[in-house]
Amino acid sequence: MDNIITFNKIGGPEVLQFEQVPSLEPGRGEVRIKVKAIGINRAESMYRHAQYVVEPKLPSRIGVEGVGIVERIGPDVTQVQIGDRVAMMPSQSMNDYATYGDASIFPADSVAKYPENVSHTIAAASFVQYLTTYFAFVEIGKLQPGHHVLLTAASGGVGAAGIEMLHLLGAKAIATTRTSAKRQSLLDLGADEVIVTEEENLSERVMQITGGKGAELIFDPIAGATLDTLAASVAWGGKIIIYGAMDENPTVYPLFPAFFRNFNLESYMIYNFTGYPALGIPRNESAYREGVDFVVKALSEGKLNPVIAKTFPLDKIVEAVRYLESNQQVGKVVVTVGS
Repeated sequence: MDNIITFNKIGGPEVLQFEQVPSLEPGRGEVRIKVKAIGINRAESMYRHAQYVVEPKLPSRIGVEGVGIVERIGPDVTQVQIGDRVAMMPSQSMNDYATYGDASIFPADSVAKYPENVSHTIAAASFVQYLTTYFAFVEIGKLQPGHHVLLTAASGGVGAAGIEMLHLLGAKAIATTRTSAKRQSLLDLGADEVIVTEEENLSERVMQITGGKGAELIFDPIAGATLDTLAASVAWGGKIIIYGAMDENPTVYPLFPAFFRNFNLESYMIYNFTGYPALGIPRNESAYREGVDFVVKALSEGKLNPVIAKTFPLDKIVEAVRYLESNQQVGKVVVTVGS
């Protein structure tokens, strides 16, 4: 029997429940994975509240990210073998494939091997965050060494990964946080500058830091009412990439600042590159392969070291989700499975 996590109504972490099911078997092109660690993401919270890119078909499994050991392979699988350590990539609808539990079925073309010198916990904290930032910075942002990048709401998993990725690419990280409580933590992560938005004028500080130019790239998961301020903080000809909607207020396009600063505004999902069959989004095969190879190589060489905010055992997964949603964390929340 397999122990999986499901939910049968929309709601908070309390709707998650454990369910024992007969051993999951892979079909054509699929693999069965003994799950060793699970990365917890805000995407799952949005999905559980029916606010994600697809709505859950209840009862539903949940989870976009996890790592483990290939136990069985289905027909026509050539990419991996039994015993391989693999990470499940963020490329599938949770209505079809999910990761919360001690076992998972996943398409073989949506897993990637990770090195023996990388622990399961580290691997589970890596691929969503690092690929999200890699595609945004390299494929969309076309970052160059020395560019300034403004990372808003930077204390989460993607923000922490963004700081690391920027340093690897030779760019400067300007991180924002709402209060001063996380300021030192962001500096410890390697942020070149930290702006406390409740105490400082964001656009004025960005201009001060950049010598009046503004940030060549702004990477923002908030949107809503903050967009006007971001438009006043971007460099002439720069880019604002919005990858989330934490602010529930309407996001109004700042037309006149756009005229004056000639910036590009881009909406972005990791699925633009990894693909998402449920929405008919094709994978960008070359960018996907380059991104995965970049992250695997950097992890194996110790050039990327994800910050783990806290780990929880599988039987405490509800507490893990509550912790993520409390916004206390700096870095990634990971659930470990078994020994």
